[in-house]
Amino acid sequence: MSDTIEKLVIIGSGPAGYTAALYAARAELAPLVFEGSGFTEQNQGNIAGGQLMTTTDVENFPGFPDGILGPELMNLFKRQAERFGAKCVMEDVIAVDLASRPFTVTSETQTVKAHAIIISTGATAKRLHVKGEDRLWMKGISACAVCDGALPIFREKPLAVIGGGDSACEEATFLTKYASRVYMLVRRDEMRASKIMAKRVEENPKIEILWNTVAEEALGETVLEVLRVVNKTSGETRDLKVSGLFYAIGHKPNTDLFVDQLKMNEVGYLVTKPDTTYTDVEGVFACGDVKDPVYRQAVTAAGSGCQAALDAERWLGANGIE
Repeated sequence: MSDTIEKLVIIGSGPAGYTAALYAARAELAPLVFEGSGFTEQNQGNIAGGQLMTTTDVENFPGFPDGILGPELMNLFKRQAERFGAKCVMEDVIAVDLASRPFTVTSETQTVKAHAIIISTGATAKRLHVKGEDRLWMKGISACAVCDGALPIFREKPLAVIGGGDSACEEATFLTKYASRVYMLVRRDEMRASKIMAKRVEENPKIEILWNTVAEEALGETVLEVLRVVNKTSGETRDLKVSGLFYAIGHKPNTDLFVDQLKMNEVGYLVTKPDTTYTDVEGVFACGDVKDPVYRQAVTAAGSGCQAALDAERWLGANGIE
């Protein structure tokens, strides 16, 4: 263990973590950023660079009128933070001790002490892993209609949404702005969504609800072309010619490290004090998707990262840690 105590450690990266690092570095806090490790099938959660590392075209981030590749955008975020003195380490944090001060953060190769911590570990979209999904992920298969639904490859094409909750209804309705038709796959004979949301999709002429239906296989040479589905009641198999498949079955916040150490809501998102990024432990802040079950956008995550850095800077100053 190093004898050095870091003023600020940032756990996680992505738009939230890198923005927090940028602001903290410009405030001369020299933040140490544990970005997470590289993308593998085993590690689809705490990826260095966040969820945008598995995204192709990003067309809704301000300042890029022609769009930009997700990994390229995250590389620009990282370079800007490093320019001002952020120290980025591509490692996963495997343990955190918030019970004593300074806090202890243990990664795969080192253990460090920190006066303050910003958590930006994000959330992982739940996936079904149907046959063909891994090969066609982000080649027609996505977990965010708001992020990707307006891309040219989906415009005026038939699309499919999987899910039966409010989020699925919202995404299906959103996609009708661009799609020629939207198939909504609901695995039961009723929705979990609120009545008003369910009624909205049931009455939308561009949405066809397939009850008791599950996806079996995604087909296509280089992009999604056909989704094979099965009716659970009749056993009938049907091939839907679609150019897009969107999962709307929820996200899992990456908060396992903080169980029994920080306050969370019923599904594991970190809870922060109103209008701040303060968690229930003084000196620990949370930003981005790890605390946001509602918006989950790159631009909102970046704004949240800015807030966390400002909160951390003020907290450190108020506690005499300059």
